[in-house]
Amino acid sequence: MSFQKLESLIGKTTLSAIKKKTVIVYGLGGVGGYACEALVRSGVGTVHLVDFDRIEPSNINRQIIALTSTIGLMKTDVFAQRIHDINPSCEVHIHTHAYSHQTETYFADLDVDFVIDAIDDVNAKVHLLKMYRLHGVPIISSMGFANKMHPEKIRMAYLKDTSVCPLARTIRRRLRKEDVSLDIPVVFSTEKPMKPLEQVIKLGSNAFVPSTAGLYMASYVINQWTEELS
Repeated sequence: MSFQKLESLIGKTTLSAIKKKTVIVYGLGGVGGYACEALVRSGVGTVHLVDFDRIEPSNINRQIIALTSTIGLMKTDVFAQRIHDINPSCEVHIHTHAYSHQTETYFADLDVDFVIDAIDDVNAKVHLLKMYRLHGVPIISSMGFANKMHPEKIRMAYLKDTSVCPLARTIRRRLRKEDVSLDIPVVFSTEKPMKPLEQVIKLGSNAFVPSTAGLYMASYVINQWTEELS
């Protein structure tokens, strides 16, 4: 894959360093999928994909790998094939099981340079954030983006400085009880969640809010490395 246009912005030395980086992406849905896509297209050399779900018809409106031709397939398998199609030299590792306290040791033993947390299970998210903070591995986490329509209201801040987002409020409270620092970079929205017009669907979503959040996360990772290497 040619990275000439990115190289023109960050330089050959920095790009070469990024190609040696390893990222793990937890959750390949509307947020994590776009974060992963952007990181691969930015030259990251090794990617760990963590997701236990199959692609469903309801994913098509917002997930980058969700197509009529991929319905029923494992998200990790589809994304691995997509990554190799984008950049054949990218090394991909598939983990088709969920993160939990039972799998902590398995994931903690993986050697990674950055963690993308895009899972929506509260218990797993709290445990994951605690685990990586204790291990000192850089991480960025996504908060709640369901029932929201305005990507321009997405912000990045430390978890302790978030506002409005109900999920961020819950995560803050849980991590305080665990005595975990809230100096964790997160992407969140200052938009108040809407009430879905169709009450049978509790969590509505769209193509442009989760994707923006995912791209925001990827930009943070790449810019962190660029600043460190400059």
